[in-house]
Amino acid sequence: MYLTVEEAMSLLCSLSEAKKMKVDIKRQMWLIIGLTGAGAFVGGLAGGPPGLAVGCGVGMFLSFWILWGKIKSIPQILKELPNAEKKKLHSHVMVIIGNLKWKDTSQLTKLVMGSEDLQERLLGLIEGYLTKELGTTVQHGD
Repeated sequence: MYLTVEEAMSLLCSLSEAKKMKVDIKRQMWLIIGLTGAGAFVGGLAGGPPGLAVGCGVGMFLSFWILWGKIKSIPQILKELPNAEKKKLHSHVMVIIGNLKWKDTSQLTKLVMGSEDLQERLLGLIEGYLTKELGTTVQHGD
């Protein structure tokens, strides 16, 4: 049976949610800490203790303003990919599940969830794509 591009994206989203995959936000946390610290330092020099509090608040505000909308879940990232990238992932998914027989996407999802090998291969596809193409790292589990 043929799997559409949207069905392939849905399968990858379901799998990433089931395995509790998350985008690693360590780099973003360093930005928040750095800007908050810099704001506190400058504020403390300029205004003493009240300036310290204001500078800390301004630094935190700036860091969150810079990062607003950039931290996304893996399903959200997959859904927002351009069509060309979705088609590329779709072709890789088809290679992985090509030998399977299924009637509909819910049966396919059950087959994938029941097979450790398929899960590992599809998770590797997701992680490899996010790492190579988007330059991010992925965390597994809680």
